[in-house]
Amino acid sequence: MSAASLGHVWLVGAGPGNPDYITVAGMNALRRAEVVVYDRLSAPELLAYAPDDALLIDAGKAADNHTLTQDEINALLLGHGRGGKRVVRLKGGDPYVFGRGGEEAVVLADAGVPCTVIPGVTSAIGGLAAGGVPVTHRAVATSFAVITGHEDPTKPEAGVHWDRLATAVDTLVILMGVGRLDGIARALIEGGRDASTPAALVQEASTPRQRVVTGTLATIADVARDVGIEAPALFVVGDVAALQSTLDPRRLAPLAGKRVLVTRSRAQSSTLVDALRAEGAWPIVLPALEMERRVDATAVRDARAKLEAGEYNWTIFTSSNAVDTFLDELWGVGGDLRALTRVSIAAIGPGTAQALVRRGLRADIIAEDAIGEGLLALLAENRMIEGWRVLLPRAEGARDVLPEGLRAAGVILDELTLYLAAPPAEAPPEALAAIRNGEIDVVTFASSSTVRNLATLLGGDLSALASATVACIGPIAAQTAREYGLEPHVVAEVHTIDGMVAALRAHLHSLPEASPGTR
Repeated sequence: MSAASLGHVWLVGAGPGNPDYITVAGMNALRRAEVVVYDRLSAPELLAYAPDDALLIDAGKAADNHTLTQDEINALLLGHGRGGKRVVRLKGGDPYVFGRGGEEAVVLADAGVPCTVIPGVTSAIGGLAAGGVPVTHRAVATSFAVITGHEDPTKPEAGVHWDRLATAVDTLVILMGVGRLDGIARALIEGGRDASTPAALVQEASTPRQRVVTGTLATIADVARDVGIEAPALFVVGDVAALQSTLDPRRLAPLAGKRVLVTRSRAQSSTLVDALRAEGAWPIVLPALEMERRVDATAVRDARAKLEAGEYNWTIFTSSNAVDTFLDELWGVGGDLRALTRVSIAAIGPGTAQALVRRGLRADIIAEDAIGEGLLALLAENRMIEGWRVLLPRAEGARDVLPEGLRAAGVILDELTLYLAAPPAEAPPEALAAIRNGEIDVVTFASSSTVRNLATLLGGDLSALASATVACIGPIAAQTAREYGLEPHVVAEVHTIDGMVAALRAHLHSLPEASPGTR
């Protein structure tokens, strides 16, 4: 086999569960992969970053359910590597920390298949941090050990010497030990560790299903049974576990750990999702609207001709969707930004103004309160608008306040219907289940359409969200939420995504501190 025909295998650590914890190098390898062999503990969301034509192979292994044996996994890596493929072996945590990455690297090295190891955030550190437990702290812990708990501590030939480890280091981090808590705790106490030593368990660390419980070495097994802690869970023993109540991420940041429903369209949700993730929240995306184009090409050509002839005094944009759809359609009929050189531009809300900037345009006036009434007041202020000709690109079924107010003021108005903000044909079943099961902590509404369409998706009833914090981007969305029985807790003063997130953060920060305990 020639060297030119060989592929390459990347052993990539995906981190403890949160898809954002993968490294830049790991993501770059994943985006170029032709074959991805992934583990059970790697975040499934990461698979979306592989090329559409990549072969995805589930090699997930639970303690009692192996999709593929290790020999079969090794054979897959060798086969695709020798076949000239770019192969990513996606592993939870770090490949070399109880991930069997060392074994796989040796197999590849012995076979002469090129291999690169990309480290990941090990759950032994990153997972505990996500649960509010530091592995070291200058005042109480200057050393730690990471141990597998996957073997019976009572068997005579155990590879882990619990009696020696019990007092050897300040912090003990045991992976894969939740099924043997009683035996491990007993072995550590018999080895000299004080039974009153603080202990904690972090289940499904850094995911929306994360739960944390605390106790002592003597009580932690009973605590885990009482609340039903299951694998995968991290077990930590040491004085650092006593810091969990202080360093719980929910105490450090108001949005941390909150499950936040994002109802924007799929194309627009990334901005809000990124802002929420930066705050430590868990966005749950349920696109409550889709942009269904309702464009008459003849009407767009007519609008272009009038713009280029200088017949319009103003073009008014009411949303970022209107900006993007109009400019796309203008391009489609042979026009471009030069058509707008002889018209003044008005924008409702800073978000609309930002959308114009992204497309190379500046608004001459901006209604900062993001409602039609505000723009009407701005246009009328110290101006005589009677007889003006105005182009209004907008959504079908949008509020009539602005066009009615313009016509009442004597404006010659050309409305150009561009799209319908319709409910999606189908919604993600996982998101719908989270709503119906009462698992949503916060629901966000960036427009009235998202409120109405979400209600449609839920059969007209939003009562499943009655216990959630309701955050709205502005007063119009807030009023629509009230019409559907949801009283907003947060109405942003700055009507942008960043403004809504800032208002939500301030609201949650002002609430009484969450009580510690299981979650």
